[in-house]
Amino acid sequence: MAIGDSFEVTVGDVDGVSYVDTGMYGTAEYGAVYVVDGENPAIVDSGIGTNYGAILDSLAERGIAPEDLATIALTHVHLDHAGGAGYLAEACPNADVVVHESGARHLVDPERLVAGTKQAVGDQWEFYADPKPIPEERIREITDGDTVDLGDRELRAHHTPGHAPHQVVFEEPDESVVFTADAAGIYVPELDSVRQTTPPPNFDLEQCLADLHTIRDCDPAVLCYAHFGPAAAEDRLQEYADALSEWVAAVEAKRDELGDDDDVIEYFGEHTSMTEAWGDRKARAEERMNTRGVLTYLDRRTE
Repeated sequence: MAIGDSFEVTVGDVDGVSYVDTGMYGTAEYGAVYVVDGENPAIVDSGIGTNYGAILDSLAERGIAPEDLATIALTHVHLDHAGGAGYLAEACPNADVVVHESGARHLVDPERLVAGTKQAVGDQWEFYADPKPIPEERIREITDGDTVDLGDRELRAHHTPGHAPHQVVFEEPDESVVFTADAAGIYVPELDSVRQTTPPPNFDLEQCLADLHTIRDCDPAVLCYAHFGPAAAEDRLQEYADALSEWVAAVEAKRDELGDDDDVIEYFGEHTSMTEAWGDRKARAEERMNTRGVLTYLDRRTE
């Protein structure tokens, strides 16, 4: 798969769902946006904002005109998931932007979100586009248990706040699919394994583990990862629960050993195993960011 490529989801018996590689951070197989085709078509997430044209191209490949897109369903407002929403809302004038009620204000006025993102991602900000504010009348706020009616199918929201307080996963019950946002980790197709995503400031281990139970209760056959791509559910949720717990324990042990948080961050940045999959720059930046998130969680836990 190359940046901009689009494919049907062929895992399991899923019908009418495809995904596009948005080339997030200039990296292939890292950022996906899903197209849910049907009577009232939708996309799940909107990418980082820089390559939103690839999403419009993917819609066109499936015969969906911009004015026919009914819903832009955002799993949460972190800019790697919601940064393109304003651009797509402008290009798709009839689409509602659906988001958890606690994140809506950041779409209307993204200033604080931009500041927080810059602090979290550092020099990776160069890959982002400044998000476009979305008019309030275009936004539909949802909460746990709400559904998004797509005519001949629906998306059901489940609140999963361990990664961010405004995060939901979307379940499509008839297709036995869950669009996992960041609640089930990062799936790496090249390695067929799941990696942690624990950015500051809101990562909470206990809540993330509870979120995995929320997804498990949906009994999905297929997990559609925002990072990256579809995978059979099988034992993936337990795999991620184990990976998260082991990761937090490793960061805590290294802090005890080194005694300086900057040294801990650099240690994990230098010892990442993901350079072949994501390239040196992205892999090291990801590891440093995730380490900061765990350190912030550990500080909060001891308060």
